Amino acid sequence: MTPVSLVLFDMDGVLCRYDRAARIAWLSSLSGRSSREIQAAIWDSGFETLGDAGAITAADYLRGFSERIGHPLTLEEWLTARKVSMTPSAEVLDLVRRLKARARVAVLTNNNTIIRDRIDHLLPELRPLFGEAIFASAEFRRAKPDPEIYRRCLDRLGASPAEALFIDDLPENVAGAVAAGLRGHRFTAARPLAAALERFGLL
Repeated sequence: MTPVSLVLFDMDGVLCRYDRAARIAWLSSLSGRSSREIQAAIWDSGFETLGDAGAITAADYLRGFSERIGHPLTLEEWLTARKVSMTPSAEVLDLVRRLKARARVAVLTNNNTIIRDRIDHLLPELRPLFGEAIFASAEFRRAKPDPEIYRRCLDRLGASPAEALFIDDLPENVAGAVAAGLRGHRFTAARPLAAALERFGLL
């Protein structure tokens, strides 16, 4: 079996704890709409999925977001709402530091390109660990768990599926990676992740 030489990480729910409720609460206080209305307008409607899949541009995404919550949202306000929902996972980031001695690392997150372009503001802990290898699904015009997104990301990295391990907290996203030929691990906590990395000879 080909040794793992690249570990591809999801962001929300793995490298950071993601609290959508906190994000929605901040947007609710800003717009005057209820949390239930915002959840329905952005997530339940499928709008956020369009952004993740790159079906709309970043400008159209921000414009559409504003229209749906009934508030002329600025980029800075959108970023503030996003940032309050993200808490870096110190334990997982420490594992990334350790495994970098034996493998390349990269990020593949289901998100619009604003996330990629403003990651240094939203989660500055990532750049020192991952450099430029931080990818948002929208740039590939696909979203996880579509197997094609993993292939496109690996092409960008110059790696083959056989040498890659994918880490995600959602089982369907791990299944998509496995269907694309990668190995996969469903993230639940840092300790089981460390054990999985040890089994692959990465720690």
